[in-house]
Amino acid sequence: MGPRPPAGRRGVFTGTGLIITGLAATAVALLVPVWSYAQRPGTAAADTLSAQTVATPYGPLSTLDRDFVTKVRLAGLWELPAGELAEQKGTTEAVRTAGRHLVDGHTALDAHDRTVASRLGLPVPNEPNEQQQEWLATLRAASGPDFDREFANIVRLAHGRVFSVVAQVRAGTQNSLVRGLADDANTTVLDHIRVLEATGYVDFASLARDLAATSSPAVPVPPSVDPAQAVPVTPAPTATWTLPPAASSPEPTGTP
Repeated sequence: MGPRPPAGRRGVFTGTGLIITGLAATAVALLVPVWSYAQRPGTAAADTLSAQTVATPYGPLSTLDRDFVTKVRLAGLWELPAGELAEQKGTTEAVRTAGRHLVDGHTALDAHDRTVASRLGLPVPNEPNEQQQEWLATLRAASGPDFDREFANIVRLAHGRVFSVVAQVRAGTQNSLVRGLADDANTTVLDHIRVLEATGYVDFASLARDLAATSSPAVPVPPSVDPAQAVPVTPAPTATWTLPPAASSPEPTGTP
């Protein structure tokens, strides 16, 4: 056995050992919650707790979840006034009915969205983005059957683009507040798609081309908010609406 170190050096070694032990214990304490969460049944792997996902009392909140809350708010900011324009300027009862659906749905869903944003501490926009403002400008400038066509096709295209986004969020979110919001958004999007198609003004061939041109593979974290994918809004829970009768074709211009 070698010579024992002097008493002073023994103290240094002992203190160093305590420091190393303390640091190791701290590292274990920090890592155990992550390992435990990743190993829980029904949860994603450890990469769920990345820098892009934050913990909340309602479950993990991903970047896609936050983007979705923003899109729901943006939807209300332009589709609600678009619906009001349809109520005022629509030349057929079917177009005016579609406008009422947009107003009722976005009023209810926007309130739900702002409640969710408040509980999660998320900022939301207070005015439409540039693309949405251009859409509203187009609708304000149009009149007669031209307005009916512009309204039906612009809003229907936006709803078609967002339909898959709502489904993606609903299928993958781990946050209970976002899950409920996605349920409401899904109900509203489908209702709006139906009433817009019932106007008889939707150009399905053009719609298919536009959707194909702008389609892209779903990604877990979209880089920005696409204005065309504004998440539509939900009808009030107690509301009962009757869809307008489907029209095979729009009323011809100049019909008395």
